[in-house]
Amino acid sequence: MIALRIEQWRAWAPGVATEEAWLAWAQSPRVLADQQEQPECLSLPPMQRRRLSRLARMTMEVASPLCGDDEQLPFVFASRHGETTRTLDLLGDVAGEQPLSPTQFGLSVHNAIAGQWSLLRGQRGESVAIAGEADTFEHAMLEASTLLAAGASSVLAVIAEEVPPDAYDGWITDVPFSYAVALRLGRADVAMPGNTWQLDLDRHDGDTPPCPWPHALDFLRAMQTAAPSLQHAWKRRRWQWQRS
Repeated sequence: MIALRIEQWRAWAPGVATEEAWLAWAQSPRVLADQQEQPECLSLPPMQRRRLSRLARMTMEVASPLCGDDEQLPFVFASRHGETTRTLDLLGDVAGEQPLSPTQFGLSVHNAIAGQWSLLRGQRGESVAIAGEADTFEHAMLEASTLLAAGASSVLAVIAEEVPPDAYDGWITDVPFSYAVALRLGRADVAMPGNTWQLDLDRHDGDTPPCPWPHALDFLRAMQTAAPSLQHAWKRRRWQWQRS
């Protein structure tokens, strides 16, 4: 069992960016239409914004407000699928026997966005990039808890996914729309404002209908609606969230 305190949060999805909009979504959750909109990302200069992929812009948009300009925070970036658009473009070049761009290849790897965060924000601390299965969100929370246990006062965790290109239809089925969620996490035993949650893992037997929206957004919905508990089941794992 681990315990975490949610100090602050930010989230972005097509047409849903403010706390008021997310509260409305939480009260009536639905799959959002994704027309490839991307956040403005005004925290960065225009030249830097233009060089970012959509997934990177989403990450910067939600993470930047949670980290002060003169603050150093451990950073966890979590995405099950990562830069699918860049990867598909590279595979197309391979199939067409075209030379690969070293820059595009470097930006396609899974820790590229964590590296961009470090460079653009002058972050010199620990950064971790992870990819799990449909419960990548919970694995990100476990990773953050180890950083807190190692002495970090707060940890910034971002979970982001982009709707993949059409070539992935039938292969990637758990990203109904693009989204990014950033959580600034602190230790639960510190007497400070925030939502405190406990996370337990036990064995899951049987079938569970998949949630129509991503797990990270299901957790956000639970936070917004003051739900006392939440369960996420995936294969043989059942994650149990309990508000404390």
